[in-house]
Amino acid sequence: MTAITTAAPTTAPAPASAGGPAGAAGTARDLLLSALAPASWGTTYVVTSEFLPDHRPMLAATMRALPAGLILLAFVRRLPRGSWWWKTAVLGTLNFGAFFPLLFFAAYRLPGGVASTLGSVQPLLVAGFSILILRQRPHAAVLGAAIVGTGGVALMTLTAKARLDALGVLAMLVATALMALAVVLGRKWGRPEGATPMVLATWQLVFGGLVLAPMTLLSEGLPDTLTARNLAGFAYIGVVGTAVAYTLWFRGIERLAPTSLSLLSLANPMVATVAGFVVLHQSLTPPQAAGFAVALGALVTGQMLVARRRAS
Repeated sequence: MTAITTAAPTTAPAPASAGGPAGAAGTARDLLLSALAPASWGTTYVVTSEFLPDHRPMLAATMRALPAGLILLAFVRRLPRGSWWWKTAVLGTLNFGAFFPLLFFAAYRLPGGVASTLGSVQPLLVAGFSILILRQRPHAAVLGAAIVGTGGVALMTLTAKARLDALGVLAMLVATALMALAVVLGRKWGRPEGATPMVLATWQLVFGGLVLAPMTLLSEGLPDTLTARNLAGFAYIGVVGTAVAYTLWFRGIERLAPTSLSLLSLANPMVATVAGFVVLHQSLTPPQAAGFAVALGALVTGQMLVARRRAS
């Protein structure tokens, strides 16, 4: 193995969208690849309830971040340099060190539909942070699409039997706000020259996992046993839901507008609902089907509005 190199301190600007058919094709490809991240995250609720050990949010968070980060580090063999040490600390805490335990805490205490509905407010939070940090004011029509999408998700996932746990609701809202802030800061800071989205994901996963590991040992300790089912669940959320998903997500942060990227988060509750029907054999009521259609329409419409605004 060659020696670990350090990334150059220069920040590479996000590439500008090209015009014409080639640029449109590139944007469509970026949207599709970026959408795979929240789509995979939509399976987290089912995997947590069906595969992971009961009531161990800190263990789930650590096992999702640290192994994936260390495996990726063995491939990229790069370390931050200069200001990217503290930037990695901030983003790693927002995206993983704080977000993951709050997410799993909510996943254990709330039905997947309720948790995903709360998470669907991310586009609105990203819009707010964009105004404060980037001085970018999203178009009113795009904000309208985000609001309609959240309403569709609520119609799709919330039922009269939905169990609302106050601590779970608070944890999910805080987690969503932290990730929204990370999206905007990631857009503002860009990335070091020569560092790929996978490198950024690696640095942040390792930092977040190292923060989580001692907290897990102090708060929960190690489980007595882990079944093959548990290990399969950890492997899935670590490889598919983390290493691959966050590489694609960070790629989207540098290539897409923050509001456009955050609208893709509507794919999370949509996949969570479908996964519930397929895996948990839940039924689809007419209001839920209507909510699915509204959320999907808002996602597509919002992306069209962003593309039209970029073109004009």
